[in-house]
Amino acid sequence: MFELIIYVFDALLTLVIIFIAWKLRFAYKHFKMKQLLSGPSMLQQLPSVSVCIPARNEMHAMTQCLERVLASTYPKLEIIVLDDSSADNTSVLIKSFAHAGVRFVEGASLPDGWLGKNHALQGLLDEASGSYILYMDVDTDIEPDTIGQLVTYLAQENIAMVSVLPRRVDAWRASVLLGTLRYYWELILHRHKAPAVASSAWMIQRHVLINQLGGFEPLKNYIQPEEKLAGMLMAKGLYRFLIGTKDLGVSYEKKWLSQIETGIRLLYPLFGGTLPSNVLALAGLALFNLPLLVLAVGLFSGWGLVQTIAVLQLALLLGLYGSYLHKMRGADWWAGTLLWPVVIAQEFILHIVGIYRNLRHTVTWKGRPVMAEHTQRSIERI
Repeated sequence: MFELIIYVFDALLTLVIIFIAWKLRFAYKHFKMKQLLSGPSMLQQLPSVSVCIPARNEMHAMTQCLERVLASTYPKLEIIVLDDSSADNTSVLIKSFAHAGVRFVEGASLPDGWLGKNHALQGLLDEASGSYILYMDVDTDIEPDTIGQLVTYLAQENIAMVSVLPRRVDAWRASVLLGTLRYYWELILHRHKAPAVASSAWMIQRHVLINQLGGFEPLKNYIQPEEKLAGMLMAKGLYRFLIGTKDLGVSYEKKWLSQIETGIRLLYPLFGGTLPSNVLALAGLALFNLPLLVLAVGLFSGWGLVQTIAVLQLALLLGLYGSYLHKMRGADWWAGTLLWPVVIAQEFILHIVGIYRNLRHTVTWKGRPVMAEHTQRSIERI
């Protein structure tokens, strides 16, 4: 009876592996920009861009972020940073870049019904004047040609919005090796009605955001407003998602504890925003470590067909995760691959904590509460 149950779970895991392989193959094929699209000679004909950065208690990363943006070769650029009621000296640090052309905006008091970041994004939109807006998180870094590449891509694809899955270039750190699977799930759960999106760096036509989508007012309490915008534009064929490359030059450095906080906040809505869908997701996470359990049992009960299948399944899971890390990270991808079981166990714990906090309405975002009823992602994503 026990072996029959194991074979059933093996069959389920094999189906999941096939599904993941199919989704990753689709992502690697379609979410890419094959080469540099423009040179400096073309930039003079391109539209203006407002780089908009919301900040709240970001002393640790602000300097590097702004220095990278200021090094951009794009000639038609304005840089706006909104300080969203920081408790540290973030505002002072932003103002110190005024001589370089960085415009400081002091965030207004948070109105009822708004999430903090959404209100900050709307405040930046009100201040921006560029034809395109590049929204960036403070822990995101770009290269000198990044903005030109994104603008040219939008123009050539005739689309209104693009977001970029950022790479990790700061290898051999705990925050990298034990990073959460946030973007891994984005690739796997991508669908036409619920497209993959990255909040770290996304560009949109300003007039589309204001006149067609209504800005952030309709999304004031949505935990990932850029995801909702992407979904609306995807339905019209006006949105694309790109996997970051070295040439595109979008990367991020996020502390491990910050990733943990983000995972707790996002996993519940990511997997449907309901208790049944998240319990199902938990079962799937537990299934990922089934091969290790089977191999451990085999050490005491002897080797058999079940253990042989477990070795093959574990190799496939490591291979799929390794292919993702190879695209997203530097030379340490193989070390991260070997930590797959640990990362899955971490994700399982984060998911349990996320479910608990969402059900008790105790999820926080930069120190502010996030109402669980406003964090739901369409169940169609599953």
